[in-house]
Amino acid sequence: MTGTAEKLAELRKLLEIAEEPTGEKGLQKRLAKGIPSARERAHMLLDPGSFVEMGALMRQPGNPNAYYGDGVVTGRGTIDGRPVVVISHDPTVYGGSVSEMFGRRVRLVMEFAYNNACPVVCINDSGGARIQDGVTSLAWYAIMCRLQEDLSGYVPMVAVMLGKCAAGSVYGPINMDVLVATEDSYMFVTGPEVIKAVTGSVVTAEELGGARALEQNGTVHHVAKTESDAFTWVRDYLSYLPTSCLEAPPVVNPGLEPELTDTDRELDKLMPDADKTGYDMHEVLLRIFDDGAFHELGAKTSENLITGFARVDGLPVGVVANQPMALGGALDAACSDKAAHFIRLCDAFNIPLVYVVDTPGVLPGVDEERNHVIKRGGRMFRALIEATVPIVTIVTRKAYGGGYAVMGCKQLGADIALAWPTARLAVMGAESMIPIVGKRQLEAAPPEQREAVRQNMIDFYNATVATPWTAAERGYIDAVIEPSATRLEIRKALRLLRDKDAVRKSNPRKHNLFPM
Repeated sequence: MTGTAEKLAELRKLLEIAEEPTGEKGLQKRLAKGIPSARERAHMLLDPGSFVEMGALMRQPGNPNAYYGDGVVTGRGTIDGRPVVVISHDPTVYGGSVSEMFGRRVRLVMEFAYNNACPVVCINDSGGARIQDGVTSLAWYAIMCRLQEDLSGYVPMVAVMLGKCAAGSVYGPINMDVLVATEDSYMFVTGPEVIKAVTGSVVTAEELGGARALEQNGTVHHVAKTESDAFTWVRDYLSYLPTSCLEAPPVVNPGLEPELTDTDRELDKLMPDADKTGYDMHEVLLRIFDDGAFHELGAKTSENLITGFARVDGLPVGVVANQPMALGGALDAACSDKAAHFIRLCDAFNIPLVYVVDTPGVLPGVDEERNHVIKRGGRMFRALIEATVPIVTIVTRKAYGGGYAVMGCKQLGADIALAWPTARLAVMGAESMIPIVGKRQLEAAPPEQREAVRQNMIDFYNATVATPWTAAERGYIDAVIEPSATRLEIRKALRLLRDKDAVRKSNPRKHNLFPM
């Protein structure tokens, strides 16, 4: 008969084996790559001492040589004291590939996240499906994807890509809310070897699916230099979100600077006098939110549009802002995708939206039309229309054409719309408008006077039509404000809207149809 002491010794032995399932071989493999273990990565992400592993002794049944964990580490812990579920791939066990027990471990913690309404962070470093397990691996991929759909929009989900993420493993992270990667990681469905064998094309892993390449095309939302930097970014990101859609986002340091400050007054001198002179929109954002803090998503993707999180009176807000330093702030197909994703993310978790507008409209060009700018721009429209969170819009300078509409106009859903005296709201800029509506007048003028006539028409248009006064007179904006008052006006507006509860008309439809 085995006594308690022997049973405790057996438990400790099994847990020790489970800690390093492949023993010295796995340890040396990690040392060669210079990477932490799957458990160390979980500890790096979470509050110190908070990680509690779930299913450490799970492994393939009927195989005495099977490795504990089956290629993944799962558990729960806290970030800033709030609960989080963690899934961390173990590349030293079957290459972190997916099969039945791997899938069962993941299902247990995803169901825990659903039942306890807490965020999920998945640390990806996997070679994909376990080939030798055939359809079993594919079936568990499908089950995990279905579980993700249950969690989507219910709790925040973050994917962190460290190392490789190949084949079926790509569909997990891409269906999470945001994807963070380290510089040396990569992601693709079919790798360079397969592509060469099938098509004859030669491409490197970095060119095909390196983190920087994926950041440029919008697949990855942030690239960090190190794993530690990636985890810091995730912790900061989650600080702006609630633990689930059932709760309000966290409040941090409310009531700071309740009066006008010198930093606010700097806005009165920030706007260039010339319409064609650019300025960095980050300089505006720095001055209109709490502490100047701004957590940007997709900073290297479609730089003509800025998206990210800030705080107003301690409460998180999502910011959508044009960047005049890139394409003059014009909207294109790629930035429309970026905006639509971010707007829906904020709306899912009850985070108010603040639009800061300076755009000449949609970028013209053959390439843009062929790049589905109409369809992709339509998604940005729909995301705004469907949002039910409080929306405040500030027009700093240009709001032309479709850019006026889709950048948070009142007619598409903004609750409060404000403008600076420097704002210009019109169908198009004067330089583009005059050759169309003033064509006959210009042709009738003597050649030597045409430039002067053209300039007079531009000045007249800017002074009488494309002004904030016209929009204010007709109620299309609620007020024209001094730039220095912006921070406090946003605060007042969101306090007023804090209890907004949008009521939708009854509609028998199953769901709408997004332009895809």
